[in-house]
Amino acid sequence: MVVVVAVGQPLTLWWRTSRAKGSFPHCKRDSIRLRVRPARSVLVEAEARAAPTLRVRDIDDGSVKVQIYQGGDRTDDLQAEARAMARASNASVYSPQLLVGKYGSRPVKVIRRTLKILIALGSFGLKLLVDQRNGVLNQNKRLRAAELRRIFTRLGPTFVKLGQGLSTRPDVCPPEYLEELSELQDALPTFPDTEAFSCIERELERPLDSVFSSISPSPIAAASLGQVYKAQLKYSGQVVAVKVQRPGIEEAIGLDFYLIRGLGIFINKYVDVITTDVVALIDEFARRVYQELNYVQEGRNARRFKKLYADKEEVLVPDIFWDYTSGKVLTMEWVDGVKLNEQDAIERQGLKVLDLVNTGIQCSLRQLLEYGYFHADPHPGNLLATPEGKLAFLDFGMMSETPEEARFAIIGHVVHMVNRDYEAMARDYYALDFLSPDVDVSPIVPALRDFFDDALNSTVSELNFKTLVDGLGAVLYQYPFNVPAYYALILRSLTVLEGLALYADPNFKVLAASYPYFAKRLLTDPNPYLRDALIELLFKDGKFRWNRLENLLVQGKKDRDFSAKDALQPVLKLLLGSDGEELRTLVIKEAVRVTEAFIWGTVIDTYNSMPNFMRALVVNGNATGPLVMSIAEQESMIELRDQVFRIWGLLRSSESFDPALLQPILQVLQQPEARNLGGRVIGGITQRLAARLLQQVLRVPTTASASTL
Repeated sequence: MVVVVAVGQPLTLWWRTSRAKGSFPHCKRDSIRLRVRPARSVLVEAEARAAPTLRVRDIDDGSVKVQIYQGGDRTDDLQAEARAMARASNASVYSPQLLVGKYGSRPVKVIRRTLKILIALGSFGLKLLVDQRNGVLNQNKRLRAAELRRIFTRLGPTFVKLGQGLSTRPDVCPPEYLEELSELQDALPTFPDTEAFSCIERELERPLDSVFSSISPSPIAAASLGQVYKAQLKYSGQVVAVKVQRPGIEEAIGLDFYLIRGLGIFINKYVDVITTDVVALIDEFARRVYQELNYVQEGRNARRFKKLYADKEEVLVPDIFWDYTSGKVLTMEWVDGVKLNEQDAIERQGLKVLDLVNTGIQCSLRQLLEYGYFHADPHPGNLLATPEGKLAFLDFGMMSETPEEARFAIIGHVVHMVNRDYEAMARDYYALDFLSPDVDVSPIVPALRDFFDDALNSTVSELNFKTLVDGLGAVLYQYPFNVPAYYALILRSLTVLEGLALYADPNFKVLAASYPYFAKRLLTDPNPYLRDALIELLFKDGKFRWNRLENLLVQGKKDRDFSAKDALQPVLKLLLGSDGEELRTLVIKEAVRVTEAFIWGTVIDTYNSMPNFMRALVVNGNATGPLVMSIAEQESMIELRDQVFRIWGLLRSSESFDPALLQPILQVLQQPEARNLGGRVIGGITQRLAARLLQQVLRVPTTASASTL
């Protein structure tokens, strides 16, 4: 009997050992107890529709297929989502034209809001200037930080989001400001509970007590766009979080974006030093904020995110309950956890902040560079450490996507940076959509060289992501770059994660934590762009750089998804393909070098293991030993041989190593192209060994150039 289970929660089944075909037991006598736990790879969308549904179906071969679905089957799920979408059909959509039409004819309201912003921020700036002149700037930091938090709070959601971003950067803001601004994450003023409960009933079209058996009398958190209650579903007892949108939020955000967009138009027209299309960036940000106002869209974002990334056991994404979700009400699974910037509370649970941050970085890299769909607002209030050590993602209102071509271009860009190939780095900006194809990149190359030559004097593990972003930003402002919105969000996402890590370790570097992922992708991804980038990294001036391959394997092995079976397979396929002649020439040359190093290295080791009297007979007066080659050349050969041994050891020590990984290589070597390649390698080795033997016989010393392999 075969049992196939799709389940979102551990269940206990009772199965009678002798049963009639098509029946299912309801008693425990003469039965087997079966404990079912969900497989990590199974993706389940547990929705609030009905109690767990069980399907039993006999298969033709006599086996039985049992399917268990948490919260109903797929049809029920889709129907519940469709009903939620219907409830959100009137959700607002960002339109600059509509904003102009709405506020262009209301000058009094516009002027009043403009003055409020200018007075609030202007008075704050004036106080900082006075503090500086009086020499009390440091003493008043706590006072001013609290004042700035109150100003952002009074100015509303747009400025709250600005404060949220600043609260994650300890290298930008002093600790006093970080602490005060972090309170913007979940300590905003609440609106009346009666309004929130009325909104729930209005949106879901049913009484509150028919949905929840209990709900917190006051919100447990206030977000920038709404506030959250803790409740218990009446039908199942499931504990959930219920987010309710702030009343009048669309009006407030619409007016702010009308003013900000007007400022952007002014900058585009009169501020020449800023070459980026500011209005386009504002429009992109505004669209995303308006999408956040549609909670059904946020629920769909969460479902897509869960499907793509929650296959990793250390990542948690809460389920959405569609029957209790609308445009202004979102009901999702409750998650117990601690905010990622609360280091002491996390450590009291026996967890490490850096482990969680590394999980966030690896998940972010998958988001940015594998599927291209990423969480664009990972501030501390949206990242929780669960008691089980998982990293929980919350608040899926602001999401973004990386174009496919840009994903590979970003990885290639990192390779070019490590190689200090600034011409290639400049050309990458075409693929990244920073520059139009008609822009000449040659003037940009010296600026890149001036900055990165200095920055790259540090190792990759010492590079600070924020330093690179700031330096690159200085270059971008000097030239006609148009930074796409997705790239700005990528930078924000990674700098936020690095900022969170700095709470626990001031020396943490996000690039060092990211490099294993890049190494794994370069070694295993068959994409032509990445394959060419790998070849470019490994070969230079017609020579194979074994130290680079060794470093890639060392770093790649640190990635938990690294597979030795897949390593270098893309390069092997290119090697024997129709476009691989240039690579074949390089490989033949390198194969000859390695073979020679193994042969002569063995000879040198054999000689070194001989007793002294035998060495004297073999040397016959040659000061450098038994071979007519310099000491430096001998050492170089031994180092090359040992390096190849180390690389093989790295492959063998991989958890996924299997001698069968050589089978594809053996199969490929049976092809006519491979046999021809093998013949060329053997011919090269024969010629090289013959030349070496001739040198030995004639005792002709090698030239200086020959000492370099």
